[in-house]
Amino acid sequence: MKKLYFICNLQSGKSMIRNKLAAVVDAFTSAGYEVTVRPTQARMDACAAAEYACLSKQFDLIVCAGGDGTLNEVVQGLMHSQQPLPLGYLPSGSTNDFAKGLRIPDDVEAAAEWILHSHPYHCDIGRFNSRYFLYIAAFGAFTATVYETPQNIKNALGHTAYVLNAIAQVANIRPLHLRIEYDDQVTEGDYLYGMVSNTASVGGLLKLKSFMLDDGSFEVMLIRKPERAMDLHRIVTSLLNIDEEIDATHVQFFHANKLRIFSDEKITWTLDGEYGGALDHVEIENLHRAITLCVGEDSIRNDDPIALPLQEDDASDQ
Repeated sequence: MKKLYFICNLQSGKSMIRNKLAAVVDAFTSAGYEVTVRPTQARMDACAAAEYACLSKQFDLIVCAGGDGTLNEVVQGLMHSQQPLPLGYLPSGSTNDFAKGLRIPDDVEAAAEWILHSHPYHCDIGRFNSRYFLYIAAFGAFTATVYETPQNIKNALGHTAYVLNAIAQVANIRPLHLRIEYDDQVTEGDYLYGMVSNTASVGGLLKLKSFMLDDGSFEVMLIRKPERAMDLHRIVTSLLNIDEEIDATHVQFFHANKLRIFSDEKITWTLDGEYGGALDHVEIENLHRAITLCVGEDSIRNDDPIALPLQEDDASDQ
């Protein structure tokens, strides 16, 4: 019998996994897994649990239920292991950015079935100094929105909570002077916001039209300081998903495998929506195909330009 280690955050989102825990465990058990359930107890508990599951060599699969923060903790644990186990994800947080990009069903029971009929997909991971991130490292305007929004407000309002908290920060936006070295190029200037990403949705506030999880490079977007208040308003409304394109003069977009970012002062970073520290120098590197995700069939389709491309070494699984 295959063995599954189920790490779940019963407090994330509106505690939806708590009411459906038995049904999810039953679905995995019916599919032939012996399930060990590990509810998280404190911050970084999911990291320790994932590392234990890998090092013990007793399990075939890890499934994580929770929000983006819980998922990030599990990724930390996987990356601390020499042989990380495949990972399935049941999104049950307030925003679930990474899940949206993979088209994982919102309902956790449907997501469990999605995992059971999935294919292995080798995913890039970002190294941020000595830490790791799955889908985004960001600084500047709105990056504090996710982790500064109180959990009870997230639970009550969901995505709306992030939007309202972001709007409240507009008056406090100020530029950051940065020098950014990436691959063999350098850029320097005053920026309001920057992100190094591997996702289609960021903080519930921004959506990217294209991305790849396994190409060995990140999508980097930098928003320059505007000279007029009108331009700032246009940038803000675009970040809030209003149908208005950001003026190309204020946006710098490129791909990079490695970056070194220097600032005149310590700036606050978020990693996968969680606090990443206040730093004046960071080094970011794409670790190509570092972990294996369980990805459903509707996310790997050759006839859909939004879906992930079928990986050659996974073709036999189709």
